[in-house]
Amino acid sequence: MTSFDKRGADDRLLSPDNAVLTIIDYQPVQIGSIGSMRHADLLKNAEMVVEAAKLFKLPIVLSTVNAHNQRNSDTVKPLKDLVGDIPSYDRSSINAWEDKDYNDAIKATGRKKIIILALWTEACLTFPTIDAIAEGFDVYPVVDAVGGTSTIAHETALRRVEQAGAHLITIPQLVCELQRDWNRQDTVPGFVKLLQENGAFTNLQ
Repeated sequence: MTSFDKRGADDRLLSPDNAVLTIIDYQPVQIGSIGSMRHADLLKNAEMVVEAAKLFKLPIVLSTVNAHNQRNSDTVKPLKDLVGDIPSYDRSSINAWEDKDYNDAIKATGRKKIIILALWTEACLTFPTIDAIAEGFDVYPVVDAVGGTSTIAHETALRRVEQAGAHLITIPQLVCELQRDWNRQDTVPGFVKLLQENGAFTNLQ
C-alpha cells in the first residue's frame, strides 16, 4: 500500500498546491435574488467550500461589487467571518476579471486552477470564467454552491461555461480531489467531517 509522492506542477487534478478559491459577490442583494436553489442551502454549501479551502490551506480571493459606494452591502457575515482577515476587492465592474486589483490578486497566487463561487451564475460567474480560461487558467465552478436568478438562467450559464472549457465540480468531488489519499492524515478528520455535513457520508456505526 504505497502512494505516489505529490505530483507537483504536472498534476491534472486539483490539489492543495495548485488551486486558489475565489468568492465573488456573496452579498445580501445577490443572495436574496437567487431563484435556482434555497438561499439557506446556497449559503450552507458556500460555507462548506470555504471550510474545505481553509482545511487544505488554499489561498482565497474575495470580491464584492458596489460596496464602496453603498449601493450594496459587504459579503454576508457568516462567510466573511469564515474567510477571516483577508483583503476584499470591491469593484464597479460586473466582470471581476476586468478589475485590475482583483485580477492581480488572482495572478499573484501563482495558481493556475481557480475554484470559483460567484453570484449570479449567468453574470458574475460566467464572465470571469470565460476570460480566465482564455488566459490559460483552469476554472472549476462549484455547481452546488452557486446560483442564478432562475433555474433556467443558472443551468444555461453552466452550459455556456462548460462549452468554453470550465470544469464543473460538486462539493463531494472537490473535497475528495483535494484530499486524494487517506495517507494524508492531517486533513482526514476535516475531510470526513465535510463529507458528513454534505450528506455524502452517513455514520451508520
